Amino acid sequence: MAQAFRRGAAGGLADGERPGRPKAGLALTGAERDQLTRWSRRAKSSRALALRSKIVLAGADGLPSKQVAADLRITPGTVTRWRRRFIAKRLDGLADEPRPGRPPSILLDKAGDVLAATLEQTPPDATHWSRASMARRSGLSRSTTGRTWRESELKPHLTGGFRLSCDPRFAEKVIDVAGLCRNPPEKAVVLCVDDKSGMQAPGRSQPVLPMMPGMPGRRTHDCARHGVTSLFAASGIAGGTVISEIHRQHRAVESRKFPTAIDNAVPAEPNVHLVCGSLAARKTPAIRGWLAAAPGGKCTSRRPDPRGPARRSGGPGFSPAS
Repeated sequence: MAQAFRRGAAGGLADGERPGRPKAGLALTGAERDQLTRWSRRAKSSRALALRSKIVLAGADGLPSKQVAADLRITPGTVTRWRRRFIAKRLDGLADEPRPGRPPSILLDKAGDVLAATLEQTPPDATHWSRASMARRSGLSRSTTGRTWRESELKPHLTGGFRLSCDPRFAEKVIDVAGLCRNPPEKAVVLCVDDKSGMQAPGRSQPVLPMMPGMPGRRTHDCARHGVTSLFAASGIAGGTVISEIHRQHRAVESRKFPTAIDNAVPAEPNVHLVCGSLAARKTPAIRGWLAAAPGGKCTSRRPDPRGPARRSGGPGFSPAS
C-alpha cells in the first residue's frame, strides 16, 4: 500500500481493473458463424441453445466476458463455461450432455409401431389419426402418442394441397415466364396480367357510427349487396406499377379492352410483354385471332383503339402462360 501511495498518491489506493486469467482465442469459421446465428434467431431453438449461441458470437466479436454477462443478464461464470466448452468441442459442445435417469418406459418398437401406423394406415372410421384413436390402437396414453408425433415432427391433423398442370406446353411456358421475370429484355416492359371476377360490392344497411371517447366505432351486422364487379389488373415486374380497370362483366369483350388500356398507359418506346393466365375468356376466337396476328406471339404494331384513332407504333409482346 505504501508503495502504491508513493506512486499514485491518493489515487493509488483505489482498486484498479484486474487483468484476470488470460483467455484462449475464439475464432469462428464462416459455417460456424452462420449456424450459430441461425440457432440464436430460429423460433424453434430452445432458449438454452439460443443463449449459448449468443455467448459464443459475442465472444468471437471480441467482447469481454463481463460485458457479455451484463448484456445477456447472466453470470460471468456461465459465459466462461460455454466459451471453454465451445473451444474444446466446437458446435457439439453447445448441446446438452446425456443425463442419468431411469430408462424410458416406452420401447423403440412401440414408438416405431405408432409412426408406421401414422404414415401407412388410416383409421377405419375417420379421415386421419387423432391422439385418442392412435392411443386406443397402440395401447399407449394420449400424451405419449402426442409426444411421439412431436419428436418426429408429424401432424396428422394438417393437410396441404398441390396441383399438377395437364398442359403439354407447361414446361415451355414456365421457362418463358421465368426468363421474362428474372432476365427481362432490354428496353422492354414486362407486365403480369390477372383478373378477379365476381367481386361483391357490399355496403352496410345503416351508416357506421363513429367512435367516441370510451366507445369504439360500431356497424350493423347485416349488409346490403350492390351486385358484383370484375377487376382486371397488370402489375409491372420491375417497378411494381399497377394498371387496372373495372368492368361490370367478365367476357372476351372486356378481356380484349384491357390490353388496349395497357397500350394507352405504357409509353411508346419500350416493347411490352404481357404474361397472362389461362382464363377461359382469353381462349375465344376473337382473343386468339388478335394474338395470332403477331408472328411468334409478338405484335409488330399496336392495335388501334376502338374508341379512338391509332396511337403509336412499337408493339407489345405477349407470352401466353397458364
